[in-house]
Amino acid sequence: MNLQSELNKATLFQNLELLANQVVEGFISGIHKSPFHGFSAEFAEHKIYNTGESTKHIDWKLFAKTDKLYTKRYEEETNLRCHMILDNSASMYYPEVKNLGIENLNKIGFGVLAIAALMNVLKRQRDAVGLSVFSKGYDLYYPEKGSERHHQMLLAKLSEITLDTQPSKATNTYTYLHQIAEKIKRRSLIFLFTDMFQSETDDDRLFDALRHLKYNKHEVVLFHLLDTATELNFDFESTPKRFFDVETGEHIDLYSDMVKEGYEKYMKAYFDKLKLKCAQYRIKYVGVDVQGDFSKVLNTLMIERQKFL
Repeated sequence: MNLQSELNKATLFQNLELLANQVVEGFISGIHKSPFHGFSAEFAEHKIYNTGESTKHIDWKLFAKTDKLYTKRYEEETNLRCHMILDNSASMYYPEVKNLGIENLNKIGFGVLAIAALMNVLKRQRDAVGLSVFSKGYDLYYPEKGSERHHQMLLAKLSEITLDTQPSKATNTYTYLHQIAEKIKRRSLIFLFTDMFQSETDDDRLFDALRHLKYNKHEVVLFHLLDTATELNFDFESTPKRFFDVETGEHIDLYSDMVKEGYEKYMKAYFDKLKLKCAQYRIKYVGVDVQGDFSKVLNTLMIERQKFL
């Protein structure tokens, strides 16, 4: 049995570091198909040369291969602080997955593996990484550090999350985002992984919390995780179904076609408002389908890291 099939059968992310490395190596091997053609496995150690800069640090070997000018970045120039925030509420455990694996993910599984993959890249660049997790409370906070011991501890905590079979029901996202914002003192690149569903629908307070994350000149990226087919497009067979609210336990019986048009209209309006508010507060909004791959997440890191430094 080959490595790929072994990894696909991995359950509950028992070896999260191996899975994350597979994601990153697959991304790097296919990077020639992306807008970042010309970067090697050490892509984050280069930046595009800007006219007028000193030519002292131009990487001429890379120029010979790509016909593009990049300058080398040295260790003291490339270190940054990155803080990962993960929503661990009940709605993040949709869709229901029995054996969590790299090709069988719900929102929480995608979020965990995406964070692990980002950590893998940041570790290669000797960047400091922190982690916050919230559900019905502010569950975990680890400040930004770059040591191997810290990296392994974060991987262990992330792996534990995937073992949770009884996630917290209700959550007030805005409450914990305010608390997290107060914790992160030094300027950091912040990645928030959430589906933006919460128990109370006070949009103004939620958007105010997102704006608070910009405190101390942080750069913020919102990865909006969704199962696009069902949560956005309401793509279900037109047969009688019982739909449950995973956070309140309430349910309703109906034919999906009866509410599909109204549901899609409501969701589009909510997402449009969210995108508009993110643009207003200069927060980068990235919609992510958890049934897709991780290239959008890793490409975002490449772009934002270069802008941040």
